[in-house]
Amino acid sequence: MPKNLCLSVLILSVVTSKFILAQTPDTVFLEELTWTEVASAIDSGSTTIIVPTAGTEQNGPHMVLGKHKYRINAGSERIARSLGNTLVAPVITYVPEGDIDPPSGHMRFAGTISIPREVFESVLEYTARSLKQHGFTDILFMGDSGPNQAPQESVAERLSREWSREGINVFHIGDWYKIGVFDDYLISQGANYEQIGSHAGLRDTSLLLAIAPEHVRTKSMSPGRGPDVDGVSGDPTIATAEYGQIGFDLIFNAALDQIKELMQKE
Repeated sequence: MPKNLCLSVLILSVVTSKFILAQTPDTVFLEELTWTEVASAIDSGSTTIIVPTAGTEQNGPHMVLGKHKYRINAGSERIARSLGNTLVAPVITYVPEGDIDPPSGHMRFAGTISIPREVFESVLEYTARSLKQHGFTDILFMGDSGPNQAPQESVAERLSREWSREGINVFHIGDWYKIGVFDDYLISQGANYEQIGSHAGLRDTSLLLAIAPEHVRTKSMSPGRGPDVDGVSGDPTIATAEYGQIGFDLIFNAALDQIKELMQKE
């Protein structure tokens, strides 16, 4: 082969390799990968996957309905990168939020979307079955909303029993919703439980300010008038991104520790 032709082939090979590498994104999110990239990741040892669950619900006049989605995606990515060899499935945003007719819970406020518990459990189950089929061996359900916890635990236990002889594990990561560790910190800083609240108050608002501040309408913040009035329990006006970052770190560490403990046992 002529020297010039050999040199041309070599240059083309280098350029092509660089192009292919440039086309593969630095991401842990399943939805940002092609099927061949996912298959390659699994073959290379990325057999753990996080299934994040969120919700589409009212969060007072000052926070968007997708609050849980932004929080759980940020947490899932951070955990996946910390664990290594871990991917993140698309977040499940349709979850139980109350009765539809007559409406109860968050369904009393415009924009909230609710599904029955049994439907949510079915979505979790068949998400896990799909992921198992592709070669994932450790499937982690991680939810950012209270009503998601019991269904996740139930499905995880049932599928783990079914697949116990196949070496497939399904875990419910309940410590992601271990919000008490953040509450304890806020109390230590002089806040009280009335200010922290149970929904869209100090705790909730601080977390979103740290993770996705563009989704907080600061001009619409005021002390909550109650879950039955404006959907707010607590005082979001004293929330800060600094509080939220500390809370995010505390919750992240609790969840990561639980995951490592569960996977070591298996």
